[in-house]
Amino acid sequence: MSDLRKVIIDGNEVEVDGAMTLLQACEVAGIEVPRFCYHERLTIAGNCRMCLVEVVGGPPKPAASCAMQVRDLRPGPEGQPPEVKTTSPMVKKAREGVMEFLLINHPLDCPICDQGGECDLQDQAMAYGVDFSRFREPKRAVDDLDLGPLVATTMTRCISCTRCVRFTSEVAGIKQMGQTGRGEDSEITTYLNQTLDSELQGNIIDLCPVGALTSKPYAFSARPWELKKTETIDVMDALGSNIRVDTKGREVMRIVPRNHDGVNEEWLSDKGRFIWDGLRRQRLDQPYVKKSGKLKPASWDEAFAAIKKAVKGKKVAAIAGDLAPVEAMYALKALVSDLGGKVECRVDGAKLPSGNRSAYVGTATIEDIDSAEMIQLIGSNPRHETPVLNARLRKAWSRGANIGLVGEAVDLTYDYAHVGADRAALDSLTKKKISAATKKAPSLVIVGQGAILGADGEAVLAAAMLLAENSNSKLLVLHTAASRVGGMDIGFTTKGGMETALKDAQVVFNLGADEVEIADNPFVIYQGSHGDRGAHRADVILPGATYTEESGIFVNTEGRPQMAARAGFAPGDAKENWAILRALSAELGQTLPYDSLTQLRQTLFAEFPHLAAIDVVPANTWKAIKPKALKGKAFTNAISDYFLTNPIARASQVMAELSANAKARKEAPLAAE
Repeated sequence: MSDLRKVIIDGNEVEVDGAMTLLQACEVAGIEVPRFCYHERLTIAGNCRMCLVEVVGGPPKPAASCAMQVRDLRPGPEGQPPEVKTTSPMVKKAREGVMEFLLINHPLDCPICDQGGECDLQDQAMAYGVDFSRFREPKRAVDDLDLGPLVATTMTRCISCTRCVRFTSEVAGIKQMGQTGRGEDSEITTYLNQTLDSELQGNIIDLCPVGALTSKPYAFSARPWELKKTETIDVMDALGSNIRVDTKGREVMRIVPRNHDGVNEEWLSDKGRFIWDGLRRQRLDQPYVKKSGKLKPASWDEAFAAIKKAVKGKKVAAIAGDLAPVEAMYALKALVSDLGGKVECRVDGAKLPSGNRSAYVGTATIEDIDSAEMIQLIGSNPRHETPVLNARLRKAWSRGANIGLVGEAVDLTYDYAHVGADRAALDSLTKKKISAATKKAPSLVIVGQGAILGADGEAVLAAAMLLAENSNSKLLVLHTAASRVGGMDIGFTTKGGMETALKDAQVVFNLGADEVEIADNPFVIYQGSHGDRGAHRADVILPGATYTEESGIFVNTEGRPQMAARAGFAPGDAKENWAILRALSAELGQTLPYDSLTQLRQTLFAEFPHLAAIDVVPANTWKAIKPKALKGKAFTNAISDYFLTNPIARASQVMAELSANAKARKEAPLAAE
């Protein structure tokens, strides 16, 4: 029940919820209050004192607006609404004093600091500070921390806002960072000088309001005003986090998150943030044709001629990898269908039923996690499959939600009830009597890809749907591939899956599928961006663009279509994926009926109208699968090495280092001799 209160802020009367802080009430009134320690997604620390305001009729000193609620204000002497001032002489003097204290030990590093140009301390010193300092003593210096290969530290710049400590302990769920000492001796440090062990640690770079924590791979490579900024979508997992890609010339220099409350809030996984060095390495920048058992560079005409010769009168099949945009898959499906071939996007063998969106996507949205009181995970490790979604699950847990897991017992950064590791545990759950009170509470069943990869994957999915029905829960299928839902939506499937699609195929068109083994017999055309496993098996290579080099639609794990924008251009002779397929179709005498991406999308949207509703989650009609017998095998998670799941990640030096560090952590420590 809301408790609305009237309050006068700088002469303007506003009505806000009494539970709001003064700082939030000021934001509602359109008034900016400076802050360093306050962050809306973290607990309140109240230790930087920059957000001081004057409460009229209150104590004769300024109050910290981040830590005082509107309901704590007293009305005026004649019952008038309480009054708050943010620009009075008292506030001005207080903020100048606070800024002077903050700058006492802060070094004059701005010309060489990576935060320069987008630094809260710079901005607020200009707006609220003074042009002198009364401090004459030597400045304090602090040793730098080693947090690992991602976050660079210059701790002398730290102003002890504790945002990094609160983020790592509250959102990321690790307990390695903290603050020791008092007064001038206080400093942020890590327990026993440990490096950070989290898939979300890069977010503390964004949170740091000064240059104490910066990006190690990006260090000293560009200034923010030199970068061209493109708002797009991350494809490193199936969450579809909203990101901004910053480019300098042709090179991607860094990737940072954008706020989207319905998808990733304002967080981004480390793989999505630091993958960019893999976009440059191991790239395919010209076509190749296999001659005498070796791949030799060729022109586009030679590559197309080799394909034309190979395809003539042969049985064709096409598979699509994890990073393919919907438009490329749609064009490939049209081309292969014209040639009488079969298509498949479930390259990992997941038993997802085509045509039943409630079974391969579910009925829940990601935001449903925020209100769920009971969440049941089946065959999933969301910490590795979608770290940002795992942070949301942790938030639900910290709010009081009960979380259960059927599958491998792993560290998810929060407590859960481990129901069992095998299918028998899931079977017992579906037969368990559920109380009426539990049925009334909002609840969620989340099925991971690990649960539906086995031969009885459809039976597991049917059991999960039955559990969702019995408990009156919503269902969310947690995918690991960014392109999977889009491929299922446009029917890029064959009844019987990969085995049926590739059976007796004499020519296989591989659209960026690098995690799949293809038999030695077929002629393989590989279209992709990196010289990974798929390219090694190919007879003809067609160099394509990555997700930052072409505009494309990706449908995320909850079924939300999102548009990825082009931030740069593909290297050398590499082309956009849909354009390669359009040119090839003309060469094969099966010309596709569109000459531009706009025309392709018009055709696509006419056939699948829900894809035109960008950023809208369509409601899926519930269509249960007939339950089948479950065999008692244990579930195994879909991802074994989080950092090396796709060709871009395997080309990245940063990801290779992170993977090696993760393996070293798992090894049992040796006792000292």
